[in-house]
Amino acid sequence: MKKVIVSIALRESILDPQGVAVKGGLAQLGFTGVEEVRIGKRIELLVSDETTDTMIHDMCQKLLVNTVMEDYRFEVEEVTTA
Repeated sequence: MKKVIVSIALRESILDPQGVAVKGGLAQLGFTGVEEVRIGKRIELLVSDETTDTMIHDMCQKLLVNTVMEDYRFEVEEVTTA
């Protein structure tokens, strides 16, 4: 079994209103030096060992990610059972 972690974020060219709000909130709380905040999503999948990177890309392209507005990357980890 494998664990897939998909990280999704708005493309750099798209304004992130949540990130802007969080940056403003941090400034109001006295946290200086924060240049930019981008808010994203994290999706974890447990998949069979037969699942390939190509299949994971297909999942992202067809359902998990809005590829018009979002970029993604994923990591695959082996899951050991005790």
